Amino acid sequence: MTLLFDAQHLTKRYGDQTVVNDLSFGIAPGECLGLIGPNGAGKTTTIRMCLGLTVPDAGQITALGMPMPEQAQAIKAQLGVVSQFDTLDPDFSCAENLLVFGRYFGLPTASLRERIPGLLTFAALSHKAQAKPGELSGGMRRRLSLARALVNDPQLLLLDEPTTGLDPQARHLMWERLQQLLQQGKSILLTTHFMDEAERLCHRLIVIDHGRKIAEGPPRALIAEHLEPEVVEVYGGSGQEAQSLAHSPLATLASRVEVSGETAFFYTRQAAPLLAELAQHHHLRTLHRPANLEDLFLKLTGRQIREEG
Repeated sequence: MTLLFDAQHLTKRYGDQTVVNDLSFGIAPGECLGLIGPNGAGKTTTIRMCLGLTVPDAGQITALGMPMPEQAQAIKAQLGVVSQFDTLDPDFSCAENLLVFGRYFGLPTASLRERIPGLLTFAALSHKAQAKPGELSGGMRRRLSLARALVNDPQLLLLDEPTTGLDPQARHLMWERLQQLLQQGKSILLTTHFMDEAERLCHRLIVIDHGRKIAEGPPRALIAEHLEPEVVEVYGGSGQEAQSLAHSPLATLASRVEVSGETAFFYTRQAAPLLAELAQHHHLRTLHRPANLEDLFLKLTGRQIREEG
């Protein structure tokens, strides 16, 4: 299969620090590839290299059959970008934001005016065509940013945390729109901190940490490869008791136990015996659930907080 986007052995250093370290990945037509990792993992630098804004110290990028950054302008003509922060022009209405942005691609005004109603409908903003961004909710602004990224009918979209700061209703509407784009055959490179978003939208995930790829594959396949199928969370009581259970004979009923704050996480292939024993501890609360992508993320990258910058 011919890849729409192909990055090979990308490396970027700043002084003595290697921010991206021998990273390779490809995106097939119609595929959503998720790039996930903790703060400081190298995601932003990777995206900047994909956009031709940062030149790698080693490695190469081919996008839409052309080398990046040598043919960045031609590549960007077929690229749609939604950055982490809104860059909408506050002085223009929604319709004007789309019109002005389309002119950057050299698109004729007449054809843009024909396209704009459809884009506003796609973004569920037809009723806000003459409103300015400052009059919109956060979810509306993100949908307008997505509509703007589609003004040139791109083959590939680069979306950097597109639903950050949105409430659940706005996130679900954005997910619905992104699914529509995938069904239309668009390709997406997505970064996100929402593991449910990554699991829902992405055909394939790459987990990076300290600039290196540490796992790659379809979300459910990665979960099955790296985790036990069932998780029992234990918390409550005095706040310390759940932690002490992690070092008690109960721990032998699980394959692996992790503690975070006042919660103990028991990872097991068969939860019934553990749940029967925990039923004796009436003052503790338990949550029995399948292993998910967040469990995978925390296992591979650790539970310690990573600060920005």
